[in-house]
Amino acid sequence: MAVLVGKKAPSFNAPAVINGNDVVENFSLDQFLDKKYVLFFFYPADFTFVCPTEILAFEEKMEEFNKREVAVVGCSVDSQFSHWKWLQTELKDGGIKGVKYPLVADQAKTIAENYDVLAGEYDYDESGSISFEGVPMAYRGLFLIDKEGTVRHQIVNDMPLGRSVDEALRVIDALQYHEKYGEVCPADWHPGDKALKATQEGIADFLGNK
Repeated sequence: MAVLVGKKAPSFNAPAVINGNDVVENFSLDQFLDKKYVLFFFYPADFTFVCPTEILAFEEKMEEFNKREVAVVGCSVDSQFSHWKWLQTELKDGGIKGVKYPLVADQAKTIAENYDVLAGEYDYDESGSISFEGVPMAYRGLFLIDKEGTVRHQIVNDMPLGRSVDEALRVIDALQYHEKYGEVCPADWHPGDKALKATQEGIADFLGNK
């Protein structure tokens, strides 16, 4: 599994559904450079079980992401047409109607491959025939990208394991606090908690005042 933290987020242009209804052919995260942070997450597939709980949970906290200048973008290996249909389907019927943030279509699986979250890989047999070993879907990868396009945080869950939206917000708060004040954030830090200077004296002061 590649560690992308500290590196530029892989760039792409791909179809996506935005605003819950509009299909665009050349969606890119580059549009957010110097303007917004990006929370870019992968999920295995449309019309599944854990995935809508996450997608809807991100939508429910969209006001919080907007306050932090964070663009939320989802991605799976489904087509833009599958995304569109799912977005038109009522919640009671297993849909995600009401979600407004972009869902990127990665049918070629190249975006998932470049972010190293594809749950399998292509292989060739002795006759030269190509096959796919594993599951041709993405793990639950999540990447926090700063305004300069650098990945600052990533987590990757196996497919049965849903992610915490509140934890994603906590990490965003920690990054933004560090950028503003230069201090670093200790374990389980939340806004309002004490941070510390990245020196021996700073650590000693923090531990001495716990």
